[in-house]
Amino acid sequence: MSEKIGLIAGNGRFPFLVLESARAQGVEVLVAAIKEEAAPEIASCGFPVHWLGLGELGKLVRTFRQAGVGKAIMAGQVKHAQIFGSGIPDLTMIKMLAGLRQKNTDALIGGVARVLEDNGITLLDSSALLKPHMAAEGRLTRRGLSKSERADVDYGRPIARKIAAMDIGQTVVVRDRAVVAVEAMEGTDAAVRRAGELAHRKDLTVIKVSKPRQDMRFDIPVIGGATIENMIACGATALVVDADRTLVFDREEVRRAADSGGIAIVALPVEEP
Repeated sequence: MSEKIGLIAGNGRFPFLVLESARAQGVEVLVAAIKEEAAPEIASCGFPVHWLGLGELGKLVRTFRQAGVGKAIMAGQVKHAQIFGSGIPDLTMIKMLAGLRQKNTDALIGGVARVLEDNGITLLDSSALLKPHMAAEGRLTRRGLSKSERADVDYGRPIARKIAAMDIGQTVVVRDRAVVAVEAMEGTDAAVRRAGELAHRKDLTVIKVSKPRQDMRFDIPVIGGATIENMIACGATALVVDADRTLVFDREEVRRAADSGGIAIVALPVEEP
């Protein structure tokens, strides 16, 4: 991957991990940081950074083309709710939005991808530089699932798949084979916190899945240290993710925190319909 890569940077650790990997692999990167989402620290990442508003799709295309960017990666969450509260979109964004039948995550980001493709910029798999950080099948922690946690997973995982298929969210939280919370626009951490309040912070199993035929260019599941800290605070005891479709940030930190908090993390294989 010798040519210059454009990084469309949202929030969280994801963009920084991509930049660390790019630096280690000698890949030249131009960063398009989303003003409403990207961390200010990205300005000091050591690569050229251009700040763009969420609605400035035309400016994004011009920035990449003027810099000779032919391939791009989306990394970091863009909160769905931000799209409704952002500033006035530019003409390119207005035209893209007008052509959408729906305004869900897949449709919105898919529309951006098509605009990039139409302008000669190929959107790559988000994990293109991060293959070692994908969760392999099996246990990520000292302990596996207990009998009751396994029963919650058997009950909740098919439900999570249906929610993901409808592009509502990626996560359900289960206790004693009952769904306590479902993720929507608020994100996984907020859904887990809500479940903790409803279930008095006790015996929760968190199930995070990918979408059917997941488009790995965007919106792939991610877990990290903050995920585990939030689970411990909310009384969750197990986390199940999809093998080979989930990014794990700071893997050793995640493992140590989970082992210390008595949390089981298991990556299960995905069976497509």
